[in-house]
Parts: sequence; C-alpha cells; structure tokens
Amino acid sequence: MARIDAVKLDHFDDPVAAYDRLAAHYADLSAKREPYLRSVENVVISRITPGSQSLLDVGAGDGTRTLRLTADSGIKRVMLVEPSAEMCLREKRFLGSAPKEAHLKTSSSGTADFSPGREPWVPSENEQVPEGRQISCQTHAGTSDNFARHVEIWPIRAEDLNAESISKRFEVITCLWNVLGHIPTAEKRQRALSTISGLLSPSGKFFLDVDHRYNLRSYGVLPTSARWIHDLFYRNERNGDVIAKWSVGDASISTYGHVFTHREIMRLAHAAGFELEERIVIDYRDGRLHRWSMQGNLLYIFRHSSRTDSSSAPHTSWISRSVNSLKNGSAITRSATNSV
Repeated sequence: MARIDAVKLDHFDDPVAAYDRLAAHYADLSAKREPYLRSVENVVISRITPGSQSLLDVGAGDGTRTLRLTADSGIKRVMLVEPSAEMCLREKRFLGSAPKEAHLKTSSSGTADFSPGREPWVPSENEQVPEGRQISCQTHAGTSDNFARHVEIWPIRAEDLNAESISKRFEVITCLWNVLGHIPTAEKRQRALSTISGLLSPSGKFFLDVDHRYNLRSYGVLPTSARWIHDLFYRNERNGDVIAKWSVGDASISTYGHVFTHREIMRLAHAAGFELEERIVIDYRDGRLHRWSMQGNLLYIFRHSSRTDSSSAPHTSWISRSVNSLKNGSAITRSATNSV
C-alpha cells in the first residue's frame, strides 16, 4: 500500500505556473474528461455562424481543441492566447514548426509587454521567444483544406490583453474549460471579458464555458447546499474561490480556481457589453446535455449587447417591448427560469 507522504504535493499561487507544471500531463488530463470536452466542442461547432473565418481562443492549452474546432468549421485564421510557456511549446510542436529543443518563455512575472502590431516572430532552431512577441506559423503542408491556414500564438494572460493595441477583430472567440476561473480577482476577470468584447466582431459570437458552483452532480448535495446557503446570507466576490487540484502520476498539483453562479456570469457579461444568446448545461462526468443548471457546468453563447443608452434611446410602448422580448427571448427566458 502506497504511503501518503510518497505523494509529492506541488501548490502554485500563480495558475500560469501550475499549468507550466501540468503541461506534460495535459493530454492525459484532457483524455479523462473527453466526453465532456467533446460535448462542449460539438455545441460550439454547431453554433458557429457559417462562413466565419477567424477565431481567437483565450486559454488555448496545447492548441489541439482549437484546431479541431477550426477544422470542422472551416475557419482559416486562428489566434491562440496562452500565457503558459510550456503550453506554448506544445502548441508549436503540435503545429509542427518548433524544434524539440526549443524553449518558449514570457517574462518572469508570466506577463508580456505585448505589442501585436510588431512583426511576427518566427523561431530558428534553439532560439528563444522574445518577450511579448507573438509567434506566427503556417500549418502543416498537405493538410486538409479545412485546416487553419494561419495560426498565431500570443503568450500573454487574458487580463493583460489590450483591445486598443490589436487591430484584428474575430468572428468567433472561445474561453473554455473554466479558463475564466483561473483568473484571480473579479476585477481581472471583468477586465478580461471587457477586452474580449472589444476584440469580438460586431456580429461575432463569444463562447464561455465555466465550472458551475451549484453543480450537484459534481460536488454532491451537502457541499452544494452549503455553498447556496452561504451565498444567500454572505454574498462576496470571493465565495467561489477554490483550490483546483490535479493528480498526475505520483504528484498532486494545485492552484487558485474560481467556480461561478449563473448570476455572477451574467453580471460580468452585462458589464462587458454582452447579451445572452443561449445557455447550455453540460454534465461534467459524461458530456450529456441537461435542462436544469444544477445538473452540470455552464456553456454560454454571447453576442454584443443591442442595448443603447437609455438617455438617447427612442422610447417605445410596452407593446413594442413585449413583441421584441418574444422575438429574442426564448433562450434567455429558459436561462432565467433555470438560474440559481
């Protein structure tokens, strides 16, 4: 019987450092959650607007998910935002353009002095990535016509992106597998979503997948009930803060995480200028779609808000407002009914 003290415990205050440590095991971790992850991908692919040509993946991991999405949807221009240096290395290897000896890095703090207007950096053998430079490469020769033709890797944290310095706008933006929950503090999460809103094209869609704080199937009745009661009487932005843990081999890796309520996500989204198009509940264990929010994690599809400032908006009658609500409200009504 293995001794408990034989397990190596690695805790990282910085989630980016934790993912540097996890990178070598990321494919195995993804395989364990394949039913859930594939279900999320299938929903995203089915909702991407036909003819979309550009995708930005915030927190892209090893890049395999992103390129599956683009291969199935015919998207040709892909940008991967990934602050973990080790994850960036795996993205490059997957794309087939990085030597095995290459080493990628950001600044010592994990952030980058990012200026997307500069010329793309293309690595030579054993060359390091200059801090704050994006990596541009062509995909494998001879691949399917549906495979993305141009891929860039941006080694930067989501909360450090600056929409004003980036000329590109994207028809599809994804932020999946609770990437938002690894951004510490509500202020930084709000900053990240506001920047994503600025990078989304006027008719684009933003797909956001988060861990649900009241997921009975994942956390059980008693812990979930305790969370609900605590939130009811002691509302605080940090109520959803948790320690995220992964068991990999003989090690246990942990870092900061945050799990969300529907109300919390909608508050952040509205402040960033989004409106809800649809919310889907997906079982974290087997990937099945469910009706009730307590049965799984939450996948949101957002668009830019169509609301205008009330001081300048034309006034309409309650009849007009009701008609507009009936036209646009099926998904939103379902979400509001299931909110917790």
